[in-house]
Amino acid sequence: MRYSVFAGGKRLRPVLTLAAADAIDRSTFDLALPAACAIELIHTYSLIHDDLPAMDDDDLRRGRPTLHVVYGDGIAILAGDGLHAEAFTLLAREPSTDDAAVVARKIEVIRVIGEAAGPMGMVGGQAIDLQAAGQVPGHP
Repeated sequence: MRYSVFAGGKRLRPVLTLAAADAIDRSTFDLALPAACAIELIHTYSLIHDDLPAMDDDDLRRGRPTLHVVYGDGIAILAGDGLHAEAFTLLAREPSTDDAAVVARKIEVIRVIGEAAGPMGMVGGQAIDLQAAGQVPGHP
């Protein structure tokens, strides 16, 4: 997982997350930091899976061999899955509080990120890419 997470990149998504939180309410930075990190982990997982032979079959990412080229498809799948799970673990864990408003906000953040990453969001977009490439058969 480290190979891909620390492979460089602009980190635009977490920067935008933190900038938006700062613009709305400067006191929410501590709450926004886990979300910013989680969004970057989800983005990295999506790149790992997108590079796989079953998807785009890319050999290079950010000027380096892709994870599946270096470690194999199985490790790449597990690394992507692990980053996806770690993102939601991070969201659920930090910060720990009994404040009902903070807990409600955390649940809403988890829901929004889950929807954006799921079948109606990023995963659905990847399915459309596969279908456009003729890799998804029609329904029986």
